[in-house]
Amino acid sequence: MKSIFGILLVALMVFSFYIENKSDPSLFSEDTFQQVEEYDQLIDIEEGEAAETTPVENYPGPNVGDKAVDFKLDTLNGGSKTLSELKGKKVILNFWATWCPPCKEEMPVLQEFYNKHGKNVEILAINIDPQYNVKEYQEAMGLTFPILMDKDDKINNAYDILTVPTTFIINEQGIITHKQIGAITSIDSLTSMIK
Repeated sequence: MKSIFGILLVALMVFSFYIENKSDPSLFSEDTFQQVEEYDQLIDIEEGEAAETTPVENYPGPNVGDKAVDFKLDTLNGGSKTLSELKGKKVILNFWATWCPPCKEEMPVLQEFYNKHGKNVEILAINIDPQYNVKEYQEAMGLTFPILMDKDDKINNAYDILTVPTTFIINEQGIITHKQIGAITSIDSLTSMIK
């Protein structure tokens, strides 16, 4: 009997707190509800899934149909690459980081694609955390496609990268034909993006 009385007492206290504070606008301001709505827009992208409420084309930065932003970056191996010098060739432009698990999952897919199609399609993998040992990462993963170092975040900012990996497919005229936020997990899906 005491336990039932205790449960009822707790329920009554919770209910009375709710009634007292229900009309207190400082507890439930419009900002509170807006923050909750914004939180709902946050997404954990691991396998290329984007929120249904925000199509990829509405994300900041260059999107499908836009001309790709030109750049010149140093490669990990000491040379340099300029995007515009690849005009006339399809390009996979991939932004990644060494600390990113989905990037690590995606790298073997990019390498397999590069082994099969590297003569016809260029892969440029832009590393956004060059302060870490990118060379060791490249060797451990067995990567042979060009890795570019965005040492001052200029290209990362120019493309307005919100999450890694993010990949752009650029056609022979320098126009973005596909934008992938999240990891590309199979060579078939990557091949279908290129067509």
